Amino acid sequence: MESLSVFNSSATTSLSLFSSSLDHSAPNSQPSLTLYSRRLMPKLEVHCAAEAQSAKPKEAKLWGGRFEEGVTDAVERFTESISFDKALYKHDIMGSKAHASMLAKQGLISSDDRDSIIEGLTEIERRIENGEFEWRTDREDVHMNIEAALTDSIGEAAKKLHTARSRNDQVLTDFRLWCRDGIDAILARIKHLQVSLVRLALKNEGLIVPGYTHLQRAQPVLLQHLLLAFVEQLERDSGRLLDCKERLNFCPLGACALAGTGLPIDRFMTSDALGFTAPMRNSIDAVSDRDFVLEFLSANSITAIHLSRLGEEWVLWASEEFGFITPSDAVSTGSSIMPQKKNPDPMELVRGKSARVVGDLVTLLMLCKGLPLAYNRDLQEDKEPVFDSVKTILGMLEVSAEFAQNITFNKERIQKALPAGHLDATTLADYLVKKGVPFRTSHDIVGRAVAVCVSKMCQLRELSLDDLRSLNPVFDMDVYEFLGVENAVKKFSSYGSTGSECVASQLDLWVTKFEITKGG
Repeated sequence: MESLSVFNSSATTSLSLFSSSLDHSAPNSQPSLTLYSRRLMPKLEVHCAAEAQSAKPKEAKLWGGRFEEGVTDAVERFTESISFDKALYKHDIMGSKAHASMLAKQGLISSDDRDSIIEGLTEIERRIENGEFEWRTDREDVHMNIEAALTDSIGEAAKKLHTARSRNDQVLTDFRLWCRDGIDAILARIKHLQVSLVRLALKNEGLIVPGYTHLQRAQPVLLQHLLLAFVEQLERDSGRLLDCKERLNFCPLGACALAGTGLPIDRFMTSDALGFTAPMRNSIDAVSDRDFVLEFLSANSITAIHLSRLGEEWVLWASEEFGFITPSDAVSTGSSIMPQKKNPDPMELVRGKSARVVGDLVTLLMLCKGLPLAYNRDLQEDKEPVFDSVKTILGMLEVSAEFAQNITFNKERIQKALPAGHLDATTLADYLVKKGVPFRTSHDIVGRAVAVCVSKMCQLRELSLDDLRSLNPVFDMDVYEFLGVENAVKKFSSYGSTGSECVASQLDLWVTKFEITKGG
């Protein structure tokens, strides 16, 4: 059970990435991903406040051999990253254990030193998870906090751990491992939302709604068809994340500062131990590359845009002007001044938080713009936008699934709204095409038929056969089999269309893929 500990603003609680199972077969099933898991990860308290350390003398930096004086308090406060990169602790310890094992195998440290290091790191991890570990700003970052604590615990053996390793390759190893787990967490949430949408579709079989283009009435569509459009978008989101995971899954450990090392290390051993595909081929690229986070945040941004569109759809449909859906009280909020209000706030925030996720991507793009090879301290700033993006997108996915499980479609209101807008006009044009009339001519004829309806304040199906024949003599009584939204939907037959058989086939595909029990 791995945990990411940055998915709230204070970084004091954690989100469990993995669950033993996600039971999508139960009605309204909830994923056992716990957003604020206190059992698996107690509070990571930051015992690094200035007042707590003011009484202690500053310890020498691990890199301080050539320096004659320490940094000022302002520089230390400005350059520390422990306030946020402590979230990488689990992955840092994982990487260090693999590195120590490799060093021992290669004869660079003894097996006794390896065992001491691994035991010491295990104890540090236990202390962190129990809230007993002191994070110190004078130790700068997660790596030096853990290494210094290890030295305090086991002595000289700890000083051998950094053999053939730099913080440059170390942090990127940690970060790639963290992102890999983050992707898995998001994929699980995407699937849960997809299952919620498919279940919602199953509950509303046969319900026809107006389809829109330009936010104007266009053609009738099955609600199931509309909901499955969002499922398709989310499936592409999953595909992008899987592609990103495949590309990021290469190991920078052993690239050192930028040039590699002359010591006889085995980079393939550490890569395998950490579950990477292979070591990165070029050591300069290994420590300077941030493509993987740019791609990750790009994928998150596209997902956020998709969720914002879902949010907008449901916010509109919940309005009095549409009235197509009613959210339950469990996913609605009220007004501090207007007693009658019932607002779909969760989906408004989903729509709004998409800006935050896109902003995180833009931050990373500008951070990386124009940086010379190889590593630059600017890149310390890559963590927080990624942590924020992952936390935010997980929340957006979770609440969207909650909303989908707690809305009701107002069938009577929808059916009353269907006649407006001449939604069957295109189907009428298709009728004329089947009678041998060129489509452009058909388009003109139907346009004039709509104009007659507007003048008479009626629907196309209410026009008499004489009315229609006055526009073109090809019309016959069978035209009424094409008019009205129910008939129009029945006429759709192309692959991927909103026809009943087509939509049933699409729905069956998703039911099979997600192993959903119909009626369950």
